[in-house]
Amino acid sequence: MPTLILLSRNADQYRALLDAAHLPNLEIVASPSPDCEIAFGEPDLIRDVLPDLPRLKWAQATWAGVEPLLDSTLRRDYILTNARGVFGPLMSEYVFGYLLLHERKILQRLAHQREHRWDHTLTGMLRGKTFGLLGVGSIGAHLASTAKHFGMAVHGFTRGSDSCPEVDAYFHTDLPSFAAGLDYLVCILPNTPVTHHLVDAAVLAALPSHALFVNVGRGASVDEDALADALSRGSIAGAVLDVFQEEPLPPDHIFWDTPNLFITSHTSAPSLPPDIAALFIENYSHYLKQEPLKYQVDFEQGY
Repeated sequence: MPTLILLSRNADQYRALLDAAHLPNLEIVASPSPDCEIAFGEPDLIRDVLPDLPRLKWAQATWAGVEPLLDSTLRRDYILTNARGVFGPLMSEYVFGYLLLHERKILQRLAHQREHRWDHTLTGMLRGKTFGLLGVGSIGAHLASTAKHFGMAVHGFTRGSDSCPEVDAYFHTDLPSFAAGLDYLVCILPNTPVTHHLVDAAVLAALPSHALFVNVGRGASVDEDALADALSRGSIAGAVLDVFQEEPLPPDHIFWDTPNLFITSHTSAPSLPPDIAALFIENYSHYLKQEPLKYQVDFEQGY
């Protein structure tokens, strides 16, 4: 009988969801045991007990990012799966909420309302604009579909996959050339050595001056000094940042006072227990049948 350790700040919710699913042949324990072969929870909590789980065969992370488990000094003799395929709808709400806020000049109209000022100026619209995805995984594919709903052209920059049918044009090299034709650039990259500071001064300089940059991937993908400079000079119209190199963002960070910048404190797509539990339940069925698990992480690539 497989033994599972729940390692989550929402362990009670996950326990109730798994109990309700009546998973066959599964024993859930409250504390690490040498007999545990499955761990389910936040990567930082799993990392802390790895030495206490000598028989670990599979760890299911509740996050998309699994950086705490990627340190080369940590053991890698188990299958690691992350949370994928569940964040697309949440990310679409977040990203397109801010795109519409920007395009429809909602804050400007609110300010005029408070001034008792009738504002009859026309706003922009998403239809006909070009939406750029830096990274086209499962989240990017969902965002591409939403962009198509609004009548946008979709461009994608990837190093490999180009299978999303909603992407009109793929780019694999020359990131500045990709950025030059965009109205919106949305970064959904994982944190890997290859993606570190990929959005740098050259990429930001290539964006049109009316472009909006959104980062919902990982903070390390962006050269924060270069972005603050671009926003301060007005070389791009604005930015929406949910992730940062250091979290929480330090009180003295330049971003707090950078113009035309929205900070959303890593709230774009939380790991909701019902969604993540459903993913674990599906993978547990594969595990019992000794079938390949979904969303396996390559320790070397980092995702």
